[in-house]
Parts: sequence; C-alpha cells; structure tokens
Amino acid sequence: MKSLAQFQSTIKYLFTDIDDTLTLDGQLPAESYQKIWELHQKGVAVIPVTGRPAGWCEMIARMWPVLAVIGENGALTFQYKNKSMERLYAVDEKAREENQKKLKQIEKEILEKVPSCALASDQFTRLFDLAIDFCEDVAPLEKESIQKIVDIFHSHGATAKVSSIHVNGWFGEYDKRSMCENFFINETGKALDDRMEECAFIGDSPNDEPLFEFFENSVAVANILNFKDQLKSPPQYVTEKEGAHGFVELANKILTNLKS
Repeated sequence: MKSLAQFQSTIKYLFTDIDDTLTLDGQLPAESYQKIWELHQKGVAVIPVTGRPAGWCEMIARMWPVLAVIGENGALTFQYKNKSMERLYAVDEKAREENQKKLKQIEKEILEKVPSCALASDQFTRLFDLAIDFCEDVAPLEKESIQKIVDIFHSHGATAKVSSIHVNGWFGEYDKRSMCENFFINETGKALDDRMEECAFIGDSPNDEPLFEFFENSVAVANILNFKDQLKSPPQYVTEKEGAHGFVELANKILTNLKS
C-alpha cells in the first residue's frame, strides 16, 4: 500500500464508505461533511457506498450534497433529482419478500446461538438484508463469535459480509461493486471500467475488499491496517489517519490535484 502523497489522479467521481470512513467513533464530524460540500462545489461527484439501510439512504440522498447513495451492500441506489427520488433495486419485490422470510429464520438462529450479539438498531429501516450488530451498540465480540455469525449465514446459502460494526447477510446475486457499475452506466452511459482514471474509492474494512480490488484509485483510511493480514486485495493507497480524518486527507489531495 502506497502513501497518499503518491496519489496523482484527477478525480471526478468519489465512491466512499460511510462507517469509520466518513465517521469517527460513530459520529459524522463537521470536517468530513464540510469536505463533501467542498468536493461537490468543485464538481467532484460523491457517491456513498454503504451497508447502511434504505431508510438512511433516503435521508442522505435527499439532504447531503451527493450524486447518489448505494445502500444495503449494493441492493439499492437512491438518487434525488429535480425534487424526485429515483430508486434502483437489485432484487424485485417478489424475491425481496421471499428473501425476508428466510432472513427472519436466520435471525432467530443467530440470536439463539450467539446471544452476545444483537439485531442492528437500524434493522427496521432495511429492505433487503439482515444486519447483526457485533460492536456498535453491544460489547465487542471476539473474532470467533463474528465468524460463527458468518458461518450461520453461509449455512443457509446467504451471502455474508463483515463491516467494522455489523455482519450483513442477504440473498441475491449483487454486491457493492455490481451496483456501482450499474449506477455508473445508468448515470453516464459509459462503463465504469472505461472511466477508472476519473474515479476513486475509499473504505476502511474487509467488506470493502471487492472495491479495493476493482478501483485503480482505491484508498483506505488507516483503520485498514487492523485488518491487513486478512486482505487478499489491499487498497492501492492508505491515509496516515483513521476514519473521518483519513477521508479529509483524501479529499484535500483530490482538491489539490484539481488545481494542479
């Protein structure tokens, strides 16, 4: 992983994780929100890509200076245009309802077999996935317990991804990368692969690994060093600071490169 000082690309589209990338200790600091505004004002489109739920994405798309929001690990994109919310879903309504029934059974099993975890507090605003909290509002679980949650999802044929706070599980052939690609071609008429030099992604944890691998300009905040032994596809660059402070580093670098 290279120092951010070596980052020279001129970026027009910045895809960014939210938790522990834009945030710090569970809060959105003024400095990272201000940088989103500065990027927006300079013509850089910011697209949050998150495991957070549809309910959050509705608010973020409507009220933040972002081009769109990709949520629930690639299940949906919300974009607020001309006073209207446009929604793109990876799974149709019938499949979603069937998947939710299966996820309720998995939820019951996980909570019985791993009693120290909890249903994520934002679960009631989710449409497509099941989020299990292992350190946001509960005492941090050991790696073995987190892996047990993942294994239960897998035993039912579900996809499971570990973020910095939740294990997210779902049914469906989609992920953050596929929805980034779908959104980009819908928005620009061009494949994301063909515009890589203008795009960047920043994240913080192993569930961002598919995007670290996909984006040529992939960046991680310094928190990623806690997981470096787990990564098969590390990011190209790493910031000096963690969380929101690291995001600010990248935003400043992008804004500087626009001037040069």
